Amino acid sequence: MADTYTIGVDFGTESGRAVVVRTSDGASVGEGVTPYAHGVMDQRLPDGTPLGKDWALQHPQDYLDVFQQAVPAALRESGVNPDDVRGIAVDFTACTVLPTRANGTPLALLPEYAGKPHAWVKLWKHHAAQPQADRINALAEQRGESWLPRYGGKISSEWLFAKALQIVDEDPDTYAATERFIEAADWVVWRLTGVETRNACTAGYKAIYQDGHYPSPEYLGALNPAFADFVQTRLGTDLSPLGGLAGHLTEEAAGWTGLNAGTPVAVANVDAHVTLPAAGVTEPGRLVAIMGTSTCHVMVDTNLREVPGMCGVVPGGVVPGLYGYEAGQSGVGDIFAWFVKNAVPAEYYEQAERENLNIHALLEREAAKQAPGEHGLVALDWINGNRSVLVDAELSGMIVGLTMGTRAPDIYRALIEATAYGTRLIIETFEASGVPVHELVIAGGLKRNRLLMQIYADVTGRPLSVLDAEQGPALGSAIHAAVAAGIYPDIFAAAKAMGQVSRGVYAPNPDAQAVYTELYEEYRELHDYFGRGANEVMHRLRARRRAE
Repeated sequence: MADTYTIGVDFGTESGRAVVVRTSDGASVGEGVTPYAHGVMDQRLPDGTPLGKDWALQHPQDYLDVFQQAVPAALRESGVNPDDVRGIAVDFTACTVLPTRANGTPLALLPEYAGKPHAWVKLWKHHAAQPQADRINALAEQRGESWLPRYGGKISSEWLFAKALQIVDEDPDTYAATERFIEAADWVVWRLTGVETRNACTAGYKAIYQDGHYPSPEYLGALNPAFADFVQTRLGTDLSPLGGLAGHLTEEAAGWTGLNAGTPVAVANVDAHVTLPAAGVTEPGRLVAIMGTSTCHVMVDTNLREVPGMCGVVPGGVVPGLYGYEAGQSGVGDIFAWFVKNAVPAEYYEQAERENLNIHALLEREAAKQAPGEHGLVALDWINGNRSVLVDAELSGMIVGLTMGTRAPDIYRALIEATAYGTRLIIETFEASGVPVHELVIAGGLKRNRLLMQIYADVTGRPLSVLDAEQGPALGSAIHAAVAAGIYPDIFAAAKAMGQVSRGVYAPNPDAQAVYTELYEEYRELHDYFGRGANEVMHRLRARRRAE
């Protein structure tokens, strides 16, 4: 019997990746990557229009380039006949949203809106809607909205309603022209199939869809009268299940991708959540950490619990029949990238060049020579704000213990440890709420940093397993495509056959674990003191930053 294949397309922060996957065993046989031509727009629009603080936008054409470049490249590398490709699926960073016309045309691509920032795609890490998020939370708490505890007591500025409300407040004309407000994941599926769908995952985790409905018109109208009919007029209430069939490739999309017209297209998904089946994780007790520019922590459990500071709990939000939990850290890889870009002396770059090493590899090697606690530093991992458990994008980072003898590798290691402490705090918060965590499964690009992996095992006190596939989310999407195409009856069966994971690759070192337990308590003191608003200096700095 001839092999069959599916294609998973993973849209990240800086690029899109396509993988051709054999459905019998999940093996990758071809890959293609397309960097976004416009990258992340955080300073100005393509026409030069300046952006404010904490903006992060993208260009919708960059996503279509992935279908036109990365997918054909993956298909060519694989040597697979398009007749043997039985389905395609996508996943996306979330919440990444855009306003469109009723036919799906992005407002940003219309000449009259090209110079309006609110017409463009708002990337997940667009944090300029924090004032709107604060209002959403305050009003929900005041009214006793039943959905608020499902999100740990706070809605993030990264999520859909805060971003939409920002448009209503700051650019009513663009909001009036918006006929659909849609996740980029669902928009690209719309472009592939000609059918508008809304996936249940992003709706549940990023758009406050709980118990069969979104927030009420009365609540939304109390935020802004023009916002009252947002759900009915621009969002839509028909949701499509994970692993479901969204539609089939149009002739136009077939021309982009090199696939056959009529190829099944699965319902879209979130990059983090779709990674669990890729790691074969469809049961409770195993927390998957998808580590890249940020980290998403996702797991499933049989029970519904309200976990403070989590990003959400959604029934069937990851796999059918179980509650899917999400938490996260807004900056992880981004923190290390910030450090090497802005704070590493030239001598380290010169040494890395002499040794033909990446700067991160050099700093990792030098930092690994230290024993835990040797550098005398403790850092707060809030350089890009805090997603869990404080849910405050305006919090800022800190390093305590700096001296004239502190070196770049010391700080690099301290920042790694800070992100590990943040993950430990998330785990402890889950467990205190009745959601046990026995094992970490690591996915994403940072799994290649061996020092970081060992520190995470030592800090959390848990064994680390590693997703074997280099493109975990894309593999997860390919698994969903296999279900949508009818190759497997459900996600459980597909994950069992196609999932890729090595169990117990890193084990905690008892001596290091003991040191890190003491250092973690110091991290907690800083976390609780500054994160809970006890320091007026922090408040003044934040107010000044907003005013500038």
